[in-house]
Amino acid sequence: MRIGLLTEGGYPYVNGEPGLWCDRLVRGLEQHEFDVYALARSERQEAEGWVPLPPQVGRVRTASLWDAEDDGVVYGRRTRRRFAECYGELAASLCATAPVGASGIAETTAPRAEGTGTHDQSAHEADRFANALYGLAELARDEGGLPRALRSETAVRALERACRAPGAHRSAREARVPDLLTVAARLERALRPLSLDWYGDDGLGAVDLCHAASGGTAALPGLLARHFCGVPLLVTEYGVRLRAHYLTEPDSSPPIRFLLAAFHGRLAAETYRSAALITPGNTHARRWQERCGAERAKLRTVHPGMDAAPFAEAGESPECADPHTLVWVGRVEPAKDLVSLLHAFAEIRRAEPKARLRIVGGPSGPEGAAYLAHCRNLAAQLFPDEADGPHAVGSNPVSFEETGGPELPSRAEAYASGALVVLSSVVEGFPAGLVEAMFCGRATVSTDVGAVVEAIGGTGLVVPPRNPRALAKACVALLRDPERRARLGAAARARALELFTVEQNIAAFRGIYLDILSRTPARRVVLDDTGEPLPFSVPAEAHVPGRWTDAKVRAVVRGGPAWATDTPVRATAARSSEDDGVAGSGGPGGLGASESATGGGRAAVPAAVAERAGAAVPVWAVEGARTVVPASAVEGARTAVPVSAGEGAGAAGPVPVTEGVRATASISATEGPRVADSVSATEGVR
Repeated sequence: MRIGLLTEGGYPYVNGEPGLWCDRLVRGLEQHEFDVYALARSERQEAEGWVPLPPQVGRVRTASLWDAEDDGVVYGRRTRRRFAECYGELAASLCATAPVGASGIAETTAPRAEGTGTHDQSAHEADRFANALYGLAELARDEGGLPRALRSETAVRALERACRAPGAHRSAREARVPDLLTVAARLERALRPLSLDWYGDDGLGAVDLCHAASGGTAALPGLLARHFCGVPLLVTEYGVRLRAHYLTEPDSSPPIRFLLAAFHGRLAAETYRSAALITPGNTHARRWQERCGAERAKLRTVHPGMDAAPFAEAGESPECADPHTLVWVGRVEPAKDLVSLLHAFAEIRRAEPKARLRIVGGPSGPEGAAYLAHCRNLAAQLFPDEADGPHAVGSNPVSFEETGGPELPSRAEAYASGALVVLSSVVEGFPAGLVEAMFCGRATVSTDVGAVVEAIGGTGLVVPPRNPRALAKACVALLRDPERRARLGAAARARALELFTVEQNIAAFRGIYLDILSRTPARRVVLDDTGEPLPFSVPAEAHVPGRWTDAKVRAVVRGGPAWATDTPVRATAARSSEDDGVAGSGGPGGLGASESATGGGRAAVPAAVAERAGAAVPVWAVEGARTVVPASAVEGARTAVPVSAGEGAGAAGPVPVTEGVRATASISATEGPRVADSVSATEGVR
């Protein structure tokens, strides 16, 4: 099948955040074709280029989120009025929305009539936001773009009117002009995908499935592809965008934080509502998604896949570790709380004088560099250089190192050097570093944050965050008990190899892709030799690799007055249900379509379910599939088709077909009581 992979600041850029995960996914699913649609976050990211792409990547289309180029589109009076209405509705839906409450439903402080529940009000605001969002997208498609309009005074005034309107939230009413300008600029950047030319038959309209590698702005092209072309959307999140907003906007004013949180919350809710499936990377992210309105029936947890090969040698030789060394590996930043770790190590040294601590990792940005300098100064104060004798050179028991040098050429070497791996974070998503330590067979002591407990299970010790005394007590207990360390390390390695490998991640998405396509109506039609469409000739099984027939059929994509030719899509090889031993059995994976071996096997026609019908009847191809046309029963209409009695079924006489349908249909009843009469029809099919 053809997958449209949607990324923001990630794959295929060299320094992209989820780039490694996406690259492993694309290379592992080599039987599919991938089109990558990437949003760049910075000029530096674009300048550093792409990673080497595998042959299954058909094309890459990129767009920038960091520059503000003028599209040159000038709106007329009517178009400006249309934009003001849509943008005003979107702003009003944000100003009337309070932060997500404890019940998981966004609440509002606007007065409500007696008996009107919060859920009804939230649903109304969600529909209001969605209508405004798609209205702006349709305006961009009709007029050529939105960047100039989103940066115009009209947008700022519409946002101001929404904030000053009766019933607006208190935080929105407190917004001042600088706040409004900041929010308008941030919304323009987030809504920039609305103006892209990605949604035609030569873009996302031609893919079978859109897979967003994250939520937020990255999923917005998938929403528009679904809105304009009916392409199903799959959303994978290892970090929820709304949570990231709360963590990265602590210094903004309350009106800015409120309005941007409302936008991200509304966009997340619309993304989850429109997605066919949502795959959180861990239970922690799953709880956030449910809190933002995701339905539990759509959620499937898929743990991130990590390459275990670089850590195999360390995992198979745990005896090489120094029994007195503790190791911390990661990016140095305030959220990692190395200050608490250093205070905990001071207590560890009092209980175990031979203990040493290796902090391995570089700083994350200017803030990380300042934090690293502070930690070095604290370590020098807590642990003065010690010497074994009067003529020896003193050394500090705490060392700050980075991988890539002669002593620690890789992260695997860092984990292998110690008997115990420590994590002291106060904020954490999925602890990838902890999983790497598990691959190395090392016992771990971690703080209970994010998805830490889900990752380690019962294979490590967990303590509360910001509690140096508890952290020190757990570390001392394992340093004094080597047998327990060995047992926990072996269990941790077995758990990591079972749950967090690349192979299990790829296998999960392979099944998810087929599951979504099996429940998605075919959006392409197959043409016969005369150029006429063959209805229902591309069932879901056609996307499964296998043996096809009739190489001359041509496939086209719906979406315009003319037929846009595309890669041929061939019908599945027909076969009889008698060969399977089960009447009406489906294709691979139980996708549920029926096939027939009559007429030379020119086509296999799946069953169609009429609207509000109780069941489905398989439609069988006869006489080379030249006279097979499905009939459609419109709602409430009494429609009948000629029925031929199969084995064990009673005969039924012919009855007239619905007026206006130029078709002849043939329905075959299967064995005995397993028949359910349901008709389906395509209007105007010859």
